[in-house]
Amino acid sequence: MHRKSPRVGEATVLTTPFTETEADDLLRCICFKTGPPRRIGVEVEWLVHDLHDARSPVQHHRLADAYAALSALHLRSALTVEPGGQLELSSLPAESLMECIDSVSADLTAVRGLLRTRDLTLAGFGQDPWQPPRRYLHQPRYDAMEAHFDRTGPAGRAMMCASASVQVCVDAGHEEPGPLGFGRRWRLAHLLGAVLVAAFANSPYRDGRPTGWRSARQAVWATIDPVRALAPPLDAEPRAAWAAHVLDSPVMCVRRADGPWDAPPGLTFREWLRADGPGRPTREDLAYHLTTLFPPVRPRGHLELRMIDAQPGEDGWIVPLAVTAALFDDQAAAETAYRAVKSLAERAGALPAPRNPLWLDAARSGLADTELREAAELCFAAALEALPRLGATPEVQRAVAAFTDRHVARGLTPADTSSALAPGKDHH
Repeated sequence: MHRKSPRVGEATVLTTPFTETEADDLLRCICFKTGPPRRIGVEVEWLVHDLHDARSPVQHHRLADAYAALSALHLRSALTVEPGGQLELSSLPAESLMECIDSVSADLTAVRGLLRTRDLTLAGFGQDPWQPPRRYLHQPRYDAMEAHFDRTGPAGRAMMCASASVQVCVDAGHEEPGPLGFGRRWRLAHLLGAVLVAAFANSPYRDGRPTGWRSARQAVWATIDPVRALAPPLDAEPRAAWAAHVLDSPVMCVRRADGPWDAPPGLTFREWLRADGPGRPTREDLAYHLTTLFPPVRPRGHLELRMIDAQPGEDGWIVPLAVTAALFDDQAAAETAYRAVKSLAERAGALPAPRNPLWLDAARSGLADTELREAAELCFAAALEALPRLGATPEVQRAVAAFTDRHVARGLTPADTSSALAPGKDHH
């Protein structure tokens, strides 16, 4: 399986070797495609559990049968399978928030209906509360990924095989400075990202036991790799910082027609371009290398925000999508959000997300953290004011308002309030 983004804007890749300078230029061209923010996308990942006994592992032959049937559905979203058998629906680029919501909702209804006929259900948890990680897909990409992550501990397998998220994709923004300029939006994404981690934390358990984190999923992401899951420096120009980060990140996979896709440990893409590795990399190799980097905000022409835990309930994913869309694409809300989170930069310090103190506190404490709660209150209020201007239906506005009242206003997260997360209780 290749991860499918709803809004990928990469240029066509060629298969001829190229130089370090050409690689740097290509990355700068494709990472931030600027223009008026007008499109929105979402990727919703789900764990798949037995409909009647969520704590028992689903046998792989049952998943294979269900997924074969799902492949025959006519969906607008791209439907893919993650290494542990999680399902992901990736929307098409939508011209409006409601177009995105309506399209994905219809697809999810079809997917849930088919799974129900096989006594399976989609479960919205950031990290599986009961099942340990186990591989469903055995492909060269995932063999290489698992071997790479195993060098730094067990967190990589937990990420690959037992986690799920809501990933929101927004346009990069204007070339010019301002509330909707790409530089401001890039910085906003990394500071607001901690607030989104805290507000939507939904993974306090692993292996049936409390972890001490509201978002155990985010704690996993903070430890999977010394470089691969980190943000580039935010005090540098975004295009230059991202290009350098990509080139200086270790190569995870060297694709081969025969044999394993392993790579020499520690070999960076820049070193590979300098002929320090197997053969000479091509533009296609660079494009593939990009798919093996997992920072909390990934620039792919647009910005892919990857830090939000999967949410409980059939429609729980709509709230983080709507809030994020409002705070990025409504100018007044974007300005309010930036002011609300700007002071968090000092607390983040020099370490990159998600390993800096701000992000770790967000994952551990959620909105029990006073400063994050105050920022969340301002941001959710701004989002609620902006949603009518974005054409959100009254139903969507009520969902955001209900989440705000139940969680944000009380300093709570889904991890604090969902009874389905309690050990010993099944999730239906």
